[in-house]
Amino acid sequence: MNKKQIGITLGIMCLILTFGVTLQIRTMNSASSTASQTLADNELRDSVLKWKEKYDNISEELKRAEKVLEGVRQTATQDNVTASAKEEELKKNQTMLGLTDVKGSGIVIELQDGKLDNSFLTIAEPSKVLVHYEDLLSLVNELRNSGAEAIQINGQRIVNTSAITCEGTVIKINGERIGSPFTIKAIGSQALLYGQITREGSYLNTMKDTGVDVVSVTQEDEITIEKYTGTMNFKYIKSVK
Repeated sequence: MNKKQIGITLGIMCLILTFGVTLQIRTMNSASSTASQTLADNELRDSVLKWKEKYDNISEELKRAEKVLEGVRQTATQDNVTASAKEEELKKNQTMLGLTDVKGSGIVIELQDGKLDNSFLTIAEPSKVLVHYEDLLSLVNELRNSGAEAIQINGQRIVNTSAITCEGTVIKINGERIGSPFTIKAIGSQALLYGQITREGSYLNTMKDTGVDVVSVTQEDEITIEKYTGTMNFKYIKSVK
């Protein structure tokens, strides 16, 4: 066999080998692509199944909640007497706590800081003519002891957790700044409240004697006192079950 024939034979063999390698590569790529697609399909199927399971669980929870709500509605509809009684009890408790606006007969006290003059009293102790937080505390206690059911000072409702404090020269009630003049409203028996507050030796008359300007004490048939708008935080007491 001459060189030419050998060259042709080698060329044909290389061509066949190249074709075989190309075919093998395409077959492998096709198989890899098919495997990848199958894997992706499986992952997608698993994800769909998981979400379907979550949806079924949530649907069941929703159905249970709807059944409970329906039961509550039926109970409320069937037992209107009990529901009304509970509502009345709730309103009464809110009123006692000072969480509702109230109105009724009682007294209104108007007072303000006194004026400094040339008297020995105001020169020696000028603070005597001023209204201090202790004065307001004493008046509140006197009103409560006289049967006041609701008390308000300059728009601040006095409740069990109310704090009347002093920071420097600033008086605060329920954390809010207040100042002279002062309007104190109290709902209760007009005769009892007025008699106790204006009697000889009362705290209000003592303030008046020291120079505080007691503008007026009036009995009124209808006094409106707004609700307490702050937050009641109980740190120590717990309900007994």
